[in-house]
Amino acid sequence: MSRYVRPRLTGASIFFTLALADRRSDLLVRDIAALREAVRQTRAERPFHIDAWVVLPDHMHCVWTLPEGDSGYSRRWSIIKARFSRAMPFVARRESHATRREHGIWQRRFWEHHIRDETDMVNHVRYCWMNPVKHGYVTTPEAWPYSSWHRDHGMDP
Repeated sequence: MSRYVRPRLTGASIFFTLALADRRSDLLVRDIAALREAVRQTRAERPFHIDAWVVLPDHMHCVWTLPEGDSGYSRRWSIIKARFSRAMPFVARRESHATRREHGIWQRRFWEHHIRDETDMVNHVRYCWMNPVKHGYVTTPEAWPYSSWHRDHGMDP
């Protein structure tokens, strides 16, 4: 079994990509309210700052900044994914998912990149906002309703 060693930098800014197990699904935008509630509850218990976030039908990208003295982003993701999964209707799952007490909605792992400097931060925030354009869902970032672009530009989708 693979053992992933993640950096233990406290107060870091980190870019993440998370994906659904079924990459043809639109579950994340179809049930955006459940995802938002899972994030809201988790932030209330384990605070973090959202620098940028975009949710697409089958995956999402975001940049978080953790509080000083805190490096626990993996636990936060585990909680968010579990809360979202519990809010979804039960579906048949593979034995491997049942053994690990997983709903089988998410890919097991996520990708993370620790932000190195201000240029890296700007590039990753821009990547979040431009991702719906890249995937052909919209022609401009402001046209995609599931993005922090609106928060940061003072506009409602």
